[in-house]
Amino acid sequence: MKNKKLKRGQEINLKISDLAFGGQGISKCDDLVFFVKDAIPNQEIIARIRKVKKNYIEAYKIKVLKHSSNQIDPACEHFNWCGGCTTQQLSYKKQLHYKEKQVFDILDKIGGSKVLYINPIIGCDKTFYYRNKMEYTFSGNPWYIEKESYDNIIIGLHVPKRFDKILNINKCHINHQVFNNILQISKEITVKENMTPYDVIKHTGFLRFLVIRIGVYTNEIMVNLVTAGYKPKIIKPLVDALINKIPNIKSIVNTINTKKSNIVSGTSKLLYGKEFINEKIGKYIFKISANSFFQTNSYQVKTLYDYIIKTANFKKNDIVYDLYCGTGTIGIYIAKFVKQVHGIEIVEDAIKDAKINAKNNNVTNINFYCGDLKDILDSDTMNNIEKPTIVIVDPPRPGLHSNTIKNIIQLSPEKIIYISCNPSTQARDLKFFTNCDYHIEDIQPLDMFPHTPHIECIVTLKNKK
Repeated sequence: MKNKKLKRGQEINLKISDLAFGGQGISKCDDLVFFVKDAIPNQEIIARIRKVKKNYIEAYKIKVLKHSSNQIDPACEHFNWCGGCTTQQLSYKKQLHYKEKQVFDILDKIGGSKVLYINPIIGCDKTFYYRNKMEYTFSGNPWYIEKESYDNIIIGLHVPKRFDKILNINKCHINHQVFNNILQISKEITVKENMTPYDVIKHTGFLRFLVIRIGVYTNEIMVNLVTAGYKPKIIKPLVDALINKIPNIKSIVNTINTKKSNIVSGTSKLLYGKEFINEKIGKYIFKISANSFFQTNSYQVKTLYDYIIKTANFKKNDIVYDLYCGTGTIGIYIAKFVKQVHGIEIVEDAIKDAKINAKNNNVTNINFYCGDLKDILDSDTMNNIEKPTIVIVDPPRPGLHSNTIKNIIQLSPEKIIYISCNPSTQARDLKFFTNCDYHIEDIQPLDMFPHTPHIECIVTLKNKK
């Protein structure tokens, strides 16, 4: 069978043998590699071809001929269409198995690293209702599954690969349970009050996003209503209903985004309560503002931070650079083990929150700097402070900028602890470090997001000098 003989829309029988990073099933047939959406290992299926590429073929499952022994019934009614929990049909034990395998394959093949050993993946005790933040979209353009009817406004999640179509969500099984109550109240009131959703094609309408956050260990809830303008009277019935029916709401914020870009950012106005909520990690308490980054799984974040402490093996004279520090959670959590921490972050609001968090937790051996990491490490500001013995990096999914890698290598710390939610870009970056003066000392996969393809990985590099 050759690629040129296969066409888009063609159906083919496949046996799924593996799971790719990203959650797609892998099938190899006559020297061709198929990546199949919604398929899991050991299934025999009929797949329909979506795209024919030079080196591989994309397809999606349309019928199961033989079930996998590791297949389970998904808990969520939206599983077939949502795309959020792509591996929910696979037993959690096997999810962990394939995530660990993916980390090995990626670091070994893409990164070119000589991986001798990867620690067994650390799984989650709580595999459902673990997300402390969720972003829902208001829409008048629903994704129709059959011949169902909808109100003029729905609230849900984007259908995969569609920016304009929203799947109406009744209940999500990975966000905190109280979010489902807030979701239902929001639906009832917006329909009753005939509120208008924002249209991403026509760029008309008002309601854009419903963003919900909770401090799991403080039980404080924040609701952020993102709108296309500032009209508090229109959303007052929704605000009042949420306050009356959800007693733990401590903050309701209105973020105004008047631009065409469909993003959850803009000017924020406080509608109720405080401008922030709090969350605890161990004995520390952290302020979370509407636009602050905070690890999405509060139940697992302490496990992550405790492992950083373990693998770093901090000494009392250590100088630590905490890069991409956000609101300072890692730096504050590890500060008592070291001499000094210097946190760097590009988001100004995050730095403001970080300074408040340090003060509120009585942590005095930490400083924060606002700047772009591709530039600031080589600036006069950083050149005037002590050089690090340990560097901790926790970058966004695209990984490290080449300038940042170069500057870290020039700083020559004894250890680099690289935390990533994207092992592919992590592997790419590790190659630069291992080609210089560093070798990989420890690799620890960690599951922060059960039933999804996302993997957290902590890699510890040690200076050979």
